[in-house]
Amino acid sequence: MELRSDFLIIGSGIAALRAAPEVAGHGDVLILTKGGPGEGNTGHAQGGIAAAVGPTDTPELHGADTIAAGDGLCDPHAVAVLVQDGPRFVRELISWGVQFDRASSGELALAMEAAHSARRVLHARDATGREIGRVLWERASQLPQVKTHDHARVVDLVVEDGRCVGARFLTSDGTLAIALAPAVLLATGGAGQVYHETTNPQVATGDGVAMAYRAGAAVIDLEFVQFHPTALMVEGQPRFLLSEALRGEGAQLVNASGEAFMGRYEPAGDLAPRDRVSRAIVRESRRTNRPVYLSLERLDPHFVHRRFPLISDMCRRAGLDLARDRIPVGPAAHYVMGGVQTDLDGRTTIPGLFAAGEVACTGVHGANRLASNSLLEGLVFGARAGCAMREDKSSGVGLPSRVPTSLRAATVARVLSDPVELTRMMWLDVGLFRDREGLTRALTALEPAWKEMDDMLAGGGVLHPEDWRTASILTVGRLIALAALRREESRGGHYRADFPDRDDVHWKRRVLDRKS
Repeated sequence: MELRSDFLIIGSGIAALRAAPEVAGHGDVLILTKGGPGEGNTGHAQGGIAAAVGPTDTPELHGADTIAAGDGLCDPHAVAVLVQDGPRFVRELISWGVQFDRASSGELALAMEAAHSARRVLHARDATGREIGRVLWERASQLPQVKTHDHARVVDLVVEDGRCVGARFLTSDGTLAIALAPAVLLATGGAGQVYHETTNPQVATGDGVAMAYRAGAAVIDLEFVQFHPTALMVEGQPRFLLSEALRGEGAQLVNASGEAFMGRYEPAGDLAPRDRVSRAIVRESRRTNRPVYLSLERLDPHFVHRRFPLISDMCRRAGLDLARDRIPVGPAAHYVMGGVQTDLDGRTTIPGLFAAGEVACTGVHGANRLASNSLLEGLVFGARAGCAMREDKSSGVGLPSRVPTSLRAATVARVLSDPVELTRMMWLDVGLFRDREGLTRALTALEPAWKEMDDMLAGGGVLHPEDWRTASILTVGRLIALAALRREESRGGHYRADFPDRDDVHWKRRVLDRKS
């Protein structure tokens, strides 16, 4: 099967769906989505979307908070674009029908989250991403130029004469197909499934980073992985995210004795940056040799259940009352600050290939993302990428007359490691606390497995359909481990126990990788 369009969008989260309206009036648009609508990270975003829309807030203040959280590595130009354009795009969402929570006065109800200096987080209870995704999906699906192909696992980018002209994908029955377009947008989301403990959905396996890297695009900042401090830690239950908004509303982290302990580790207490809270939780658990909990006992139960219905329901399924019980929590992989290197309009280092959202890296988050900036990033830079794709097409770039429709025939081989053991190793050796010994141990296992897989693919080999997931995890895991071993300092989401201090003399710089 061969599909042709003017614009190809890979993914169906906030960045993809905000890019689609920008290009829809300028040609046919094809959206390939790995699962169904709403299965990506956007629908799992609980806390909200940050924007300087409050009466006492300003973009400059939002920018200062973003740069402070980024621990010295934010690109100031990217930050300026995010915070200056953010309020306009958020108001646009409201005009399109997004129902953010409001106070009794009718004004937007703005929440406080960690490392913010003002209440600026708009929310739809604790399902903000789902509400935004709902409206954007309805809007995109009504555009006659937009067609969607669900359950399409994209496995390979098509690059001809140095330009990306499409992608190969597996259909729901495992058949290999091709989609061609002169402008291609990667909006494939994150890579939390690289780790055994993660808040991300099953589809978040880093496919976009892996494909772009194999195609020759530059990737950058992949050592910076954000571990969310408060995932539900109940045996037999998924690592469900317990939003930072809970602590913003007054929830406290307590140890097994009921003692609020964060002041022992951080001056900002429960609302310190995520990387610091995560490490404090692990240190307190090690100190006491007992679990750590999130407590909302001092808040009004009716308010808790009304403000956080989704989280309340998940806790109830685990046999817990969010308002009255102490909820066992711990860190889990949540967000990758690095990704495919782009400019401020989503252009990658491969002509014709664009990227936006978590798969991309503009440098806006630096070494550590400020809470609730992720949805805003997808919104702002998704729109900018769509505009750039539109301009790219207007330059007259077309498709080559003939593109191979399939990979070369070869023996289909199973060469990959056990994915569960792979993610466990990433969690233990390339996780919250890192050192040379653990990183070297991980790479000793990752490097030969990746080399065998890469050689096979380069020789025209084909993976079993179920192995493409592991291929992405293996590729991205290796890149994270390599970058983490290289950076001999601690900064933001990257913590080296053997280099515990930030080193601006040698490491106040961003380092990219490219397959050669």
